[in-house]
Amino acid sequence: MTTKQFTVDPVSPSYWRVTFANGPVNLFDPDSIDELAHLLTTAEQDPELRVIVFRSDNPDFFMAHWDLLSDKTRVANMAPGPTGLHPYLDNFVRLSRLPVATISVIRGRARGAGSEFALATDMRFASEHAVLGHFEVGIGAVPGGGPMARLGHLIGRGRALEILLGADDVNATDAAAYGYVNRVISDAAIEAEVDALARRIAGFDKTALSRTKALVDRATLPEDQEFAPGLQAFFATAGRSGSQPLIRSLFARGLQQADGVELDLGHHVGQPLDE
Repeated sequence: MTTKQFTVDPVSPSYWRVTFANGPVNLFDPDSIDELAHLLTTAEQDPELRVIVFRSDNPDFFMAHWDLLSDKTRVANMAPGPTGLHPYLDNFVRLSRLPVATISVIRGRARGAGSEFALATDMRFASEHAVLGHFEVGIGAVPGGGPMARLGHLIGRGRALEILLGADDVNATDAAAYGYVNRVISDAAIEAEVDALARRIAGFDKTALSRTKALVDRATLPEDQEFAPGLQAFFATAGRSGSQPLIRSLFARGLQQADGVELDLGHHVGQPLDE
């Protein structure tokens, strides 16, 4: 099963390798929401599947962030998903609760929606070139995909606020020290090491794996109702007139382009109009 943006490589009946590709910087957009929902439904219904590895062929971008030029009306009017949440949140809740192990291989940038996607997976491994973060507050918006809840549970209140309110990039070393990612693996070795872990997990009993994960989920994941207020706040804050000069400045300097401010977005968000 392959969509326009998600290519599924069935390494074996119990192991999928999923590669995300959407434009020069791998933006997450309304089509991504629909396609991810389809992928998750297929995964939920597969009795043999035990592990999914999510990756990108673009070494600079795992998943840059939400597409700031996407149709806001289309997104706002999407019907709720199976959890009753907006499908953007529904996808991440379902991803985190899949009865299989999910792993993100982060070699490049994963900010905003890219970070939210990675946070919804069970394990995150980063190369030394990885960059994570949440720049949304820096452009006048509240993050919408649940990082307040997930980061708060994962790394603690103080570090979550440092990342979210500082709106700066987090390098791989700091991300590992905080617990934002599991650990750093050299860029030359990360694909092979994660593949070896995935193959090991894929060989284990599905019932033991899924029940163990469900118990860890019960003890560690935020409750579903923690996510909706963040998305409501995003819709209320994103794109306000006061933020438009800043956003126009970023687009003028290559926002959403592979060779523009995307490479060092945390720095540029902090100094968008006076450089």
